[in-house]
Amino acid sequence: MARLAGITTTRRAAVLATVVTALALSIAVPLQTYLSQRDDVANQEKRQAELRAQVQQLEERKAQLADPAQIQAEARRRLRYVMPGETPYMVQLPGDAGTQPGRQQAQAPGPEQPWFQSLWDSVVESR
Repeated sequence: MARLAGITTTRRAAVLATVVTALALSIAVPLQTYLSQRDDVANQEKRQAELRAQVQQLEERKAQLADPAQIQAEARRRLRYVMPGETPYMVQLPGDAGTQPGRQQAQAPGPEQPWFQSLWDSVVESR
């Protein structure tokens, strides 16, 4: 057996393994934290870029709506407004009968009594 400073080779190997294990354990937790934080930062940067793009789109829309002619065009298109003295015409195509925003579709007639009354009547009748 080789002895160096009173420690055998087996003991030196055990001490070395213990030191390496302690170093690995002391590095593992901060490394895991670093990697997870790096992923979080990347996700937040991606989210920030998306929000900046959205802000840019909203700024462009705001600039468009600053023009009174654009607001008038939007009111005509979306709200179907007409200027005083104009005669509005609505062209109804055969397939568009149920899609007009101004008209509501006829609803199927509902029960004349409340639902709980119908339920109670069915319980009473089943006796």
